[in-house]
Amino acid sequence: MFRSMLVRSSSSAKQAVIRRSFSSGSVPERKVAILGAAGGIGQPLALLMKLNPLVSSLSLYDIANTPGVAADVGHINTRSEVVGYMGDDNLAKALEGADLVIIPAGVPRKPGMTRDDLFNINAGIVKNLCTAIAKYCPHALINMISNPVNSTVPIAAEIFKKAGMYDEKKLFGVTTLDVVRAKTFYAGKANVPVAEVNVPVIGGHAGVTILPLFSQATPQANLSSDVLTALTKRTQDGGTEVVEAKAGKGSATLSMAYAGALFADACLKGLNGVPDVIECSYVQSTITELPFFASKVRLGKNGVEEVLDLGPLSDFEKEGLEALKPELKSSIEKGVKFANQ
Repeated sequence: MFRSMLVRSSSSAKQAVIRRSFSSGSVPERKVAILGAAGGIGQPLALLMKLNPLVSSLSLYDIANTPGVAADVGHINTRSEVVGYMGDDNLAKALEGADLVIIPAGVPRKPGMTRDDLFNINAGIVKNLCTAIAKYCPHALINMISNPVNSTVPIAAEIFKKAGMYDEKKLFGVTTLDVVRAKTFYAGKANVPVAEVNVPVIGGHAGVTILPLFSQATPQANLSSDVLTALTKRTQDGGTEVVEAKAGKGSATLSMAYAGALFADACLKGLNGVPDVIECSYVQSTITELPFFASKVRLGKNGVEEVLDLGPLSDFEKEGLEALKPELKSSIEKGVKFANQ
């Protein structure tokens, strides 16, 4: 009896979480394209987007194996129609009419790989995909997941500028996984229910450029400076923690797919006119001297409706902010240089 009550209550709690994450209301037609849909992030992301009632058409693209992923996901009894597209010849069809394009394409990080190694492979992939986006769905919102995000977002911006199609309100670097990790790690130390926790994360999306603002966390807990330093470091090194735990067998694909689906859902809600949708994201920004920066943004029908200010920072966070700027600046310049070669 007790066990069945537990199962029932946990099942209803799960359904409530899913409803909260993917609430629908009045639902317009929305096409979402995932570029890199057959990869380690792409497949679970395709599954999660298939579960989202805000999506009416799900377009899955990759250089190989996409028809199989589309057939598999397409059997799920939810609203969206799924089509899989494979190879360069079909990229136009995959993109045409898309409201939102999510880009997890490229190679994941393996043990011993630096972000420079990632850059050398993924930068070219992102450049080619963004050239096609500018041509076939220039007004779509772009969610950039391909690493290193600190550089791939500036690459995308330069490609769109060259095509005369750049709208800074529609280009997002997805940093939601940093927020997801900060919430999880903070809840564990503060001993509070994780569903109630919020932690803004600013800066960029790699190593020391990731700066969780635990001084602004809710609910507020009285954690020592040593604990906050350790939590900050763990949030910054979250990707490496997973790469090492998987021992050469992958990177943070499942948690990244979850974070990507959360941010995509927020973008779709914004497009559909849901008020006060606020998420952290890496966008073109003037809140620091850097041209791109992650902070809280208000999402709406045009993409970024407002970049919110950083709010009050602790002394530790002020130091972290100054420390991350040179590395983030260098990553941005590297992306711009690559795009203009």
